[in-house]
This record gives sequence, C-alpha cells and structure tokens, in this order.
Amino acid sequence: MTDSAVERWRAFWFTPESASPLGLVRIAFGVVMVGWTLSLLPDLSDLVGEGSVVPTSPTVGYEWSLFDFDDGSGMRLGLWAVLLVASVALAVGWHSRVATVLVFVGLVSFQRANPYAFNAGDALLRLEAALLVLAPTGAAFSLDRRRTAGSFWSAQVRVPWVLRLLQIQLSVIYLFSAFDKLGGVTWREGTAISYALRMTDIGNFSWPAAITGNGLLSNVLSWGVLALEVAIGVLVWNRRARPWVLGAGVVFHAILMFVFGIAFFSFAMIVLYLAFVPPDVASAWFADEDPDEAPQSAGAPPAGSGQEYS
Repeated sequence: MTDSAVERWRAFWFTPESASPLGLVRIAFGVVMVGWTLSLLPDLSDLVGEGSVVPTSPTVGYEWSLFDFDDGSGMRLGLWAVLLVASVALAVGWHSRVATVLVFVGLVSFQRANPYAFNAGDALLRLEAALLVLAPTGAAFSLDRRRTAGSFWSAQVRVPWVLRLLQIQLSVIYLFSAFDKLGGVTWREGTAISYALRMTDIGNFSWPAAITGNGLLSNVLSWGVLALEVAIGVLVWNRRARPWVLGAGVVFHAILMFVFGIAFFSFAMIVLYLAFVPPDVASAWFADEDPDEAPQSAGAPPAGSGQEYS
C-alpha cells in the first residue's frame, strides 16, 4: 500500500471533524427508540417474561438477556421503564453515554428474551445501539453540550470512526440485500413484487388482480428494487450522486411503510442515512457557532492539535 493510500485511509477514519452528523444520528435514533419502546407496552405481558408466550428466554451459548436472571413482572415493567427513560435521555442528549448503554442492554434483553417476536428492523436497531455505545454521542446537539459548553446546538470536533462504521453498515445492508435477492428465483424471474403484494399477513392493502397479475409491472418493480439497492450501496460514496440515491431511498422506504407492515425497519435505515449528512451541512442547519470554534469539553485537545479524541 502506497503512502498516499495509507494517508487517505487514515484521513477517512481518523481526521477530526464536527460531530454534528453524529448528533443528528443520536437524536433520530433516540426518537425511534422511544417509539419502539412504546410499541411494546400493549403486549408487554404476553411478549416476554413469566406468563408470556415464551416464558423462558431461549438464549443459548454466548447470548444473554437480563430476563435470564429474573423473568418476573417486576423485571419486565422495570426494564421497560428504564428503556423508555434512557431512550428519551438519548434523544435529548442527557448523560448520553450512560443512556446509550442502557438502551443497548434493554434492546438486547427484550429481543433475546423472545426472538420470535422481532424482525430484521429490530436487529438493526440493536446493531446501531451497539455502535453508538462506542461513540461520543453527547458531543453535539445535546443537553450534555449545554451543560459543558452553554449551548445545546453546539458541536465538538471529534474523530469520526464510529460514524464511518454506520455509513459502511448502510452500504453493506443494501448490497447484501440485493445479492440475497438474486439468489431467489422470483427476483430473477421478476415476479417477486407480485408475490409480495399478495401477502395479506404483512400487507396494509388488498391489491386488485390487475396490479398483482400484471407481469410487466412486476418485472419493472422487482428489477427496479434490485437496481436501487445496488445504486444506493455503491453510489452513496460518490458526493455528487449521494443526495440523489439517498433521496430515492427515502421515497422507497416511505412506500415500503405505506404498503407493508414492516414495523421499524425503514426508520432504522433512515437513522443510517443521517450518518451521510456532511458536517458543514448539519452545522449550518442547527449549530449556533462554527464547530471549529466551539468550546471543547474539559481536558480535550484543541482542534487541529493532531491528537485523537475518544
């Protein structure tokens, strides 16, 4: 690897920049988690713990859940309340690091206690929480910043390696999704969308036969979805193409939520979209001062000092 390639690699992961995109990600993730937690409440007693449809957590090997220690109603309600409070705290950036850890523990505990009740969207939220545990989530647009710097809408300058992992995760999801679809006969034949629209268990509408039985429409939509997923996965790394493919992706996920009952998957994907908002754009939207001039937390080296931030 040449010296220039090494420098580009280091710059990609470790060049300090405004943490404002991370602030947007944290706020969006916290709001989604508030909605996710509230959605558990109506079926909480049936979902996990003693007296539920899965009274004993089926965790095995390295898997874990707090319900392994206590599966009573007190644990169930207590953990739900802690998860709700932690999600709100994360959204507003109050003791962000602690809140992020609590959200991750709550997500893992509920999902591992009854994995049959959750889907890929829930798993993606768990993965996002795991990555955010490693990030300085309170470094921008937070009550933590208001406490230390006097302004909620200020942003520190931080090393963006966790944000890069979130960006890569988005690309991986789309590319592997397209790859897996191509392994199925219906997608290669162009009939997958026709079958999907006939799935009454997850569909929000009953579609007429003129639509579900239209071979040309099904082919166009099926191959269009594959093309869009590949385009987002690849072109999101091109600065000029990025707004267009992400804009198309937002429309795509809005249609998914309208047509299918896919719970929180699309919301979790939009959280990853925000990781691609350029720092200068995010700062222009919300920051009340230049992030390079924003007050740093106690003990943090100044921007441009060459020292990495935690």
